[in-house]
Amino acid sequence: MKNPWKTQTKKPIFILAPMEAVTDTVFRHVVKQATAPDIFFTEFVSTDGYASEKGRHSTKSRLLFTNDEQPIIAQIWGNKPENFSLMAKDLAKMGFSGIDINMGCPDKAVVRQGSGSGLIHNNELSAEIIAATKQGGLPVSVKTRLGNIRADEWQPWLTHLLQQDIANLTIHLRSRKEMSKVPAHYEIIPEIIKMRNEIAPQTLITINGDIKNHQHGMELYQKYHVDGIMIGRGIFENPFAFSEQTNKPTKKELLELFFLHLKLHDEASLANRPRKYDPLKRFFKIYIKDFPGASGLRNELMQSKSTAEACEIVNDFLNQEGGN
Repeated sequence: MKNPWKTQTKKPIFILAPMEAVTDTVFRHVVKQATAPDIFFTEFVSTDGYASEKGRHSTKSRLLFTNDEQPIIAQIWGNKPENFSLMAKDLAKMGFSGIDINMGCPDKAVVRQGSGSGLIHNNELSAEIIAATKQGGLPVSVKTRLGNIRADEWQPWLTHLLQQDIANLTIHLRSRKEMSKVPAHYEIIPEIIKMRNEIAPQTLITINGDIKNHQHGMELYQKYHVDGIMIGRGIFENPFAFSEQTNKPTKKELLELFFLHLKLHDEASLANRPRKYDPLKRFFKIYIKDFPGASGLRNELMQSKSTAEACEIVNDFLNQEGGN
């Protein structure tokens, strides 16, 4: 398997951020239809769950992908090096292009376990986890935050990670406590790049936080000369976030993606395991917006009970408008 961090011929590398209960194989295919990023990530997957007989079936469903999603990187989390080693070896057999370790999730339940951003400043354990993950033979990267409480905690923590010889370091430019309540600290990027150049010039630096779209990513790249741009919540504002086009998507384009999402949802339910309908509603705000009548249509869709009913509601809306 080729190293996806080394085979990208253009800079910056655009990446769809891993998002819990969002970036599964269905939604990744919707994004791919709109405009694909250079690299996909899975949702984050528990190494403890994967290592247990009881949890393995449900965690495996988070690892479903098709070859047209390559290069795709599995993002995993936990706090036991032996489980990272076990899972990393299996991920290589499954055909993933790389493994990313989540050391940035601010969820309190995750942090209480000493996982996600609970690993920040835990140098000994984080180093053991990275080394264990490398045993799978795939390129290993890390996604983290600037610190626990304050953004100015970044230097000792990022220094430690850069000393681990990882393929890529993605930095959400806020601390755990800051969540997404303050603007991303872009002002720190030049210092991070300088430190990377001194400690680990072979490690790529990807930034994450408040990046809206391709155009915004290019502006940040040209200003700071980072290697990668990771877009997360920006995809909710515009499913065409990775497109070089700056025009707002049309109603036709948005509704085509809406129908595709429903179709892929049903196909995945038949092919793999039944999917509940209600979680699908969180995606409606991505597609049903920015055209006359969108708010009322979205409210009606939130009351629907199935994909068939949702399709019928939208088709009735279009027929009443004459399809315009």
